[in-house]
Amino acid sequence: MVLLKSLFKSGHQSQILPVTIQNLNFPIPPNHQIFVLNLQCENSSKLLNEVNDLKYFASPFRWILYNEHNTSFKQSLDNLNILIDSDVTLCEVQVNRSVLLKKVYKRHPQRPLEVERMGYWTKQVGIMDYGFEKIHVEEEKSNGKNKHIDSITKVNYVLVEHLKDIINATLKYSVRSTWGYKNNNSEWSGMMGELIRKEADIGGTALFFISDRVDIIDYVAMTTPTKSKFVFRQPKLSYVSNVFTLPFDRRVWVSTICLAIIIGIVELIIVKWEWKQRQKYTNSNIQPSVPEIKGSVTDIAILTFGAFCQQGSAAIPFSLSGRIATIILYISFMFLYTSYSANIVALLQSSSNSIKTLEDLLKSRIQVGVDDTVFNRFYFPNSTEPIRRALYLQKVAPKGKKDHFMPLEEGVRKMWGGLFAFHMETGPGYKVVSETFQEADKCGLQEIQFLQVVDPYLAIQKNASYKRNH
Repeated sequence: MVLLKSLFKSGHQSQILPVTIQNLNFPIPPNHQIFVLNLQCENSSKLLNEVNDLKYFASPFRWILYNEHNTSFKQSLDNLNILIDSDVTLCEVQVNRSVLLKKVYKRHPQRPLEVERMGYWTKQVGIMDYGFEKIHVEEEKSNGKNKHIDSITKVNYVLVEHLKDIINATLKYSVRSTWGYKNNNSEWSGMMGELIRKEADIGGTALFFISDRVDIIDYVAMTTPTKSKFVFRQPKLSYVSNVFTLPFDRRVWVSTICLAIIIGIVELIIVKWEWKQRQKYTNSNIQPSVPEIKGSVTDIAILTFGAFCQQGSAAIPFSLSGRIATIILYISFMFLYTSYSANIVALLQSSSNSIKTLEDLLKSRIQVGVDDTVFNRFYFPNSTEPIRRALYLQKVAPKGKKDHFMPLEEGVRKMWGGLFAFHMETGPGYKVVSETFQEADKCGLQEIQFLQVVDPYLAIQKNASYKRNH
């Protein structure tokens, strides 16, 4: 009951059912069943032989066997087919009431029983798994911490661990600082060197395809698709274009000019008509209340230009029709000016999407940085395609200046500041971006592919016996 209460408290819905030789079938999926047996119980050996005939030691059934430390368990298990696909845990209760945890299995029905220590349990500490201790020694490759650091290696470490469990193998890890490249003496470094010298059977992390590697190792499986790209915030539109010419379409500009000409012609006609009527006012000694505009093309042009610039005029037409035409002129240009100003404000806050290719990036004023990793240090200097080569020589490592290889966090901080493109692996890179950028800033990010490589594959020794031919 204590076990059942603990399972329910931890959120696991469980049911404990008694097991007898006559009752081994339960309405529960096999992968949800765990058989618990005390080897000191009466008829335990008979029960084990019965379930052995029913092949209950095969996957997916799981077993937990209890045994006192001073009692031999091998006699009960020697004749059982507990093969490598089994999951049988032996719990040996010690004198101090701690429990030693062991895995038991056979490599072949006729082979002796294998026993491996997997951990222990104490009331004060709980379960200590030797396997987790090994993983901790391997630089925390599978504990979920710092996922953005060397993420490809961490993923492949977990996959190789699963492979080890499937074939029930014991692995000995050799941690290297690089995947492996040729040095000046044409010798291979890192993991590649160990595979070539047959010091390692399998590469623990994936490798990119390089023509030099194909003849000396075997690629077996693509395990971790990955992408490395230039990522940058789209620059403001005002940084790459003249925003004062962008608010209106060319047809709007033409229509505006035509409008000004038409109203100007109407004004000119009205003003000339007014001047013909001037003598009438003079003879009757009636003087206009405001200065009259003269009936010349120059005066009309100045009036129209003043309206266009949202300025007043010293003289206006005298007649009602002339003043109506003048009001229409001012109102039309007022609405055009308001629309133009609103568009300018919007454009000043807009981002540009003019940088879409590596050539655009090369020609732009945007600075460039590259994540300081081993493969970036290899691929960028060895790029031969003209645009990529120029981008490296002019922006990544300009002659006579410090190169722009930098840590991931520094590159993302510069990218957040704007006008900076940073080449990074997008998986771990966007994790740092999510911790650095505001949500609104992420919408303006743009990517450009640089590396021209196939997704990395897991590799083994050339012509190794572990490779299965299909």
